[in-house]
Order: sequence, then structure tokens, then C-alpha cells
Amino acid sequence: MTKPLQILASVVALGLTLGAPSARAQEKPTVPKEIVPLKVQIVISRYQGEKKVSSLPYTLSVNANDRGSSSLRMGAQVPIVTMTPPVVDGKATMPQSIQYKDVGTNIDCTASTTDDGRFRVGIVIEDSTVIGDEANAQQGLAKGSPSFRSFRTTESLLLKDGQSLQFTTATDKVTGDVVKVDVTLTILK
Repeated sequence: MTKPLQILASVVALGLTLGAPSARAQEKPTVPKEIVPLKVQIVISRYQGEKKVSSLPYTLSVNANDRGSSSLRMGAQVPIVTMTPPVVDGKATMPQSIQYKDVGTNIDCTASTTDDGRFRVGIVIEDSTVIGDEANAQQGLAKGSPSFRSFRTTESLLLKDGQSLQFTTATDKVTGDVVKVDVTLTILK
């Protein structure tokens, strides 16, 4: 064998001996986790003192270990007059300026399994509502001008099949209302 061929054969043999087997020996095989279909029920309740004034349930289907999320968007766009035109001789000099604000509920949910058989559930909730003139008057706010209440929570929970949990309680600074959020997880079979 010629000298260049001997060098090439040595380099190839060395590469096969050192590179590929040692790299493969260090890699751990990744076994994809089984996708588990879940039902996640979320209830947003609002209380005035001890009196429950609203209870809104939302149900999402989520696939644990799917790397995706389940999303729910529910609401409306509310028109808001942002500029009232000056009036000359009983007529507006220009049209009113109106903008729209989204109000409603947005929920994002993800899930994955844990080694002990529970589920890690990630939940993001954004909820906004319009406060009516009666509530504005009680708070000393201008009548006829819309006010908006908003609530946002981001949670990561560990739940097992059939478990319910109240994971957030918060008090609204303006109205004194208390918001409570409950979640129930169920494996779909």
C-alpha cells in the first residue's frame, strides 16, 4: 500500500473508532411520551362579600405531551368614543372618533405528564369586562365614560386525574369584588 493510502486508511479507521461509537454511547435515546387527551374545566367566579355574583365555566380539551396548547378566545369589541367633535350652530364640525376595545376571556392551556403519574398544567387567563355607569358612580368615576376591569393570572399546577383545585383568589381594588379561579382535570378515555 502506498504512503498516502496508508494515511487515509489510518484517518478513516481512527475516525470510526473514536468519533461515531463514543458519540453514540453518550447519547441517551429519547422516547417520546405518550399523548394523553385531557379535559380541563376552568371556572371563574366573582363574589361581592360572601354573595356569588357570577360563575363562568370554560372547558378545554388539551393533549398532554403534545407540545401545543389549547386556546379559547371569547368576547366582543366595545366601541369607545375617543373624541367628541365641537358643535357649531347645533351641528358637529367633524365626525366622532371611535375606537374599539376587546373585552372578554382568553385562556391558554398546556399539559404534560410527570414521572409520578400527575399532570403539569400551565394556564394563562386574561379576563376583561366593561364596568357599567352604576359601578362608575359608586366609585366616583365619570358617568358615560366606560371603565374596564381586567384580571390576568399565569399558573403552573400539578394535578392528577379527577382532581379539582382553587388556584387563584384576588380582590379587585376598585370594586372590592373577589375573583376565584377553580380548575378540574379529567383524563378522556
